[in-house]
Amino acid sequence: MKESRGGGRLRLPRALADELLAEARRQAPLECCGLLGGHGERVEAVFPARNSLASPTAYEIAPAELFALFRRLRAENLELVGIYHSHPTSDNSPSARDLERATYPEAAYVIVSLVSEPAIRAFRIQGGKAGELRVELAG
Repeated sequence: MKESRGGGRLRLPRALADELLAEARRQAPLECCGLLGGHGERVEAVFPARNSLASPTAYEIAPAELFALFRRLRAENLELVGIYHSHPTSDNSPSARDLERATYPEAAYVIVSLVSEPAIRAFRIQGGKAGELRVELAG
């Protein structure tokens, strides 16, 4: 399922990694989701969203909320760095659905698992193939 595309990283401050884990725990057993704003490969802000599917195995951000989140990113002079969601009861490899529904090829797809280590992994997904990014936790 995973295909390495060489290189690539996502710089994630530890405080924001803790925020992602806390949200995944709060939303369990449902998947949580949202956007990651920042610049380049550095995450600077987490923008939680409501999982409109209310599902333990899938997520979707409703179009109106997604547009509102993109407006917030622009208003805060941030770029879309990533899209995150959780896998509350499974590992954080992209599922077949994750691969199929990935529509932002330049974004990092961050998956938070409550049952595996490392708890946070990131991928670039293009054409149904995932290449893992190195997640660098920063102070």
